[in-house]
Amino acid sequence: MTIIYFVRHAESDARVHNDRCRPLTGKGLKDRTLVTDFLQDKDVNTVFSSPYQRALDTIRHFTDKKGMPIHHVPGFRERTIGQWVDDFQSYAKRQWADFQYKLPAGKACRKPRTVLSAS
Repeated sequence: MTIIYFVRHAESDARVHNDRCRPLTGKGLKDRTLVTDFLQDKDVNTVFSSPYQRALDTIRHFTDKKGMPIHHVPGFRERTIGQWVDDFQSYAKRQWADFQYKLPAGKACRKPRTVLSAS
């Protein structure tokens, strides 16, 4: 039986507004060891990641220890929000409450769910 583990990136530095190259915070760098610890005894033979720096830095700790490559998948990325959101928690709560909600030039949660289902 095939088991797929989905890993969310560790804590990233919200002060960096460039989504693609946002690094992990000091806490995020420490917390990625929790991912490594969890996956260490699992039979993981392939790792896929988004091209975002925070995602790569989260899983790279594990793949470096295992000597495994990371396969970059451009489609594994954040949805387009449309503009920088200072209070992301409030924005996220509103989107989860209404999958149609979006900011101008952004995408609603419903669209990425459809894309993920098709992948």
